[in-house]
Amino acid sequence: MTELAGILWSVLAFLVAISVLVTIHEYGHFWMARHMGVRVLRFSVGFGRPLWSWHGRDGTEYAIAAIPFGGYVKLLDEREGEVPEELRDQAFNRKPVWQRMAIVAAGPTANFLLAIVLYALMYMIGVQGIRPYVGHVTPGSIAAQAGLAPQDLILAVDGRKVESWQQARMAMLEDSLGGNGITLDLKTPAGTVEKRVLDVRSLNILKSKPEVLHRLGLSIWRPSIPIILKALPGGAAARAGLHRGDRIVAVNGQPVVSVASWIQEIKTHPGKPLVFLIERGGKQKQITVVPSVRQVNGKAEGFIDAQVEGFIPPEYRKRLQVTVKYGPGEALLQGAQQTWSMAVLTFQVLGRMIIGQASLSNLSGPVTIAEYAGISAAIGISAFLGFLAIVSVSLGVLNFLPVPLLDGGQLFYLAIEFVRGQPLSEAAQIAGQKIGIILLSALMALAFYNDIHRLLG
Repeated sequence: MTELAGILWSVLAFLVAISVLVTIHEYGHFWMARHMGVRVLRFSVGFGRPLWSWHGRDGTEYAIAAIPFGGYVKLLDEREGEVPEELRDQAFNRKPVWQRMAIVAAGPTANFLLAIVLYALMYMIGVQGIRPYVGHVTPGSIAAQAGLAPQDLILAVDGRKVESWQQARMAMLEDSLGGNGITLDLKTPAGTVEKRVLDVRSLNILKSKPEVLHRLGLSIWRPSIPIILKALPGGAAARAGLHRGDRIVAVNGQPVVSVASWIQEIKTHPGKPLVFLIERGGKQKQITVVPSVRQVNGKAEGFIDAQVEGFIPPEYRKRLQVTVKYGPGEALLQGAQQTWSMAVLTFQVLGRMIIGQASLSNLSGPVTIAEYAGISAAIGISAFLGFLAIVSVSLGVLNFLPVPLLDGGQLFYLAIEFVRGQPLSEAAQIAGQKIGIILLSALMALAFYNDIHRLLG
């Protein structure tokens, strides 16, 4: 796929995602308004001039507008124009406060319900993943202090069963925000099931680099055999007689389990002979390689001047790959749990950003969303459903924030009216809307800045 085609694909996927999510959001308002006896004047998907519109038998005008970045539901309301006497009982402003609150809350609630359905469909189709085998454990890290070791298989995180690294990573991220400990159920290479507790009391996972595995000192086990692509002239690999296509099977009698561990072995033996067992043309032979020496941060480090790639043997590939798939009932339950977890996590991140305990770089804008829309759509329907679910949860959370111009701001006003027995003054509401415009503009500016910063690398 060319770069231009990739951009167009991302834009198309983004438009599809936004159209679906906004339509469901607005349908939530529409459905609740109808059930509360409020007349809906217009249900528009998109903004601006209608490209196509029609009137239903219910009197509502349905429209598809020119600008696809949003949508709205226009309700009958005396504050927005003259209402005939016979229709006043169907006006939004004439309804009790609790009914108006229900109508306003129905939009973001619809996004949460949509996320549950999307996650359920994703799990019914099946999610391709990697089994949560532990790879390299950074010495002195939280994971190392807890006693984790390479090829440990994570079975559960704080009692929640996990089958893939995607599930394990999300569970550990959630639990790390609690600030206490993360209890892992592990199956060791020896076959025993043991518990390990990661002490995360001093860890602020969102303050800087957000990757939870990196901060814990963990990596994903990716067993691979190094294959020589090119031995650079005059380098240690070329002097030892390594050729293109040679597979490094073992070093000093120990099997090579990954390219990373093999490179680490070379780095830690500067100027010292290493015996490589290689496979060439279907036959095995031993070659002694003496890594060259260079200084890195004042410390001697070995290197052999070779370009390599990793080859994953079929037996390892079968062992690592997993498809997480459930029946309809279990998929729906998993969808509800995933939606709840994502909503709580999003609220926590936003809260920590406000009080300065989380980096503002965690905020993403439409450019990043469009990029991930294209990537997930290219991977397959299951990945795209998962992407839609995540954005739907984010949209629901955003609209519940008590910011004027958002649904949460309207709920805040209505809650005040419920307590006071009368609405806020028009002047107070206008002032709140101005504040809301400033806050949303600042939020969007920050999101665009983060997008551009990521693009520029």
